[in-house]
Amino acid sequence: SSGINAECPLRPGDKIRFMSLTDPNVLAATADLKVMIKPDRENHALHIIDTGIGMTHADLVKNLGTIAKSGTSEFLAKMDDGETMNSDLIGQFGVGFYSSFLVADTVVVTTKHNDDEQLIWESDASSFTVSKDPRGDTLGRGTQISLFMKEEAYDYLEENTIKDLVKKYSQFINFPIHLWTSKTEQVEEPVEEEEKAESKEGETDDDVKVEDEDDEKPKVKVVDKTVYDWEAMNDNKPIWLRAPKDVEQEDYNAFYKSFSKDTDEPLAHVHFSAEGEVTFRSILYVPKTAAHDLYQDYGKATDNIKMYVKRVFITDDFEEMMPKYLSFIKGVVDSDDLPLNVSRETLQQNK
Repeated sequence: SSGINAECPLRPGDKIRFMSLTDPNVLAATADLKVMIKPDRENHALHIIDTGIGMTHADLVKNLGTIAKSGTSEFLAKMDDGETMNSDLIGQFGVGFYSSFLVADTVVVTTKHNDDEQLIWESDASSFTVSKDPRGDTLGRGTQISLFMKEEAYDYLEENTIKDLVKKYSQFINFPIHLWTSKTEQVEEPVEEEEKAESKEGETDDDVKVEDEDDEKPKVKVVDKTVYDWEAMNDNKPIWLRAPKDVEQEDYNAFYKSFSKDTDEPLAHVHFSAEGEVTFRSILYVPKTAAHDLYQDYGKATDNIKMYVKRVFITDDFEEMMPKYLSFIKGVVDSDDLPLNVSRETLQQNK
């Protein structure tokens, strides 16, 4: 589930943005590139919508009909200026998309590409169908992935579960991610005439006189109302991508608190980039106070270093990332060229 939430809708946004550099008309339907996640607990469905490039009929058959295909790698091969663009595309659509069947019995993909009509791809993992959407063009441009969840996966329809997943894996993604959320608010509503009549029963003459003076004021009552709205999930910005001279100390402190859950400001930090066989950027922090179990748990694996590839969280399970005597160090490491998630084909070649 985290694979599809973190990656699948994001690459189409990169593609349409790159194409718009040479042809601004590709953004005619909408220039607002974003990802929206809408759980439907009543129908046990999770909808993930993007305003990216969309897919044609041929794309659906070619990319979703063949598990081992990676649309991103072919897209890059066709781009004239591939070197300036491939650093920001992961190409995990094949792998990430089919992991959805781990939690869903049926997957429906509704998509609209600028060069085709709106289409529906549906599969139960054993076969698939592609058909014209009878509703017409409802997306404008982009793709909606609808997962009809297995009973044991209903937890992925809960707001808190989705928030935790998105914030863990995708809080530093370039495009805004919004979740359809609900909250209870107290609102004033006019009192119905019947309620007014009932409230007057049993009143004394004195009560009536006082009320007559306020007859002109509208009668209202306070009630609890459930309100639905889109909530931004990835407000944090990857400050490690900026030059150290452009980052204020307050930004470093706020970022440290956001990912470390430490209430104190850090004692010190280092912000650097490294180039070589693998190029990466990193910010490492020294906490102000040592953890209470630092010596008791000496030598045990920690999750203090978060590994990202192109802003997508990969793992924090590293036993050899830091020497044991530096296990108190906290921070992030982000690489653009690790072979870990480059493409489906690369993944197959490197397994």
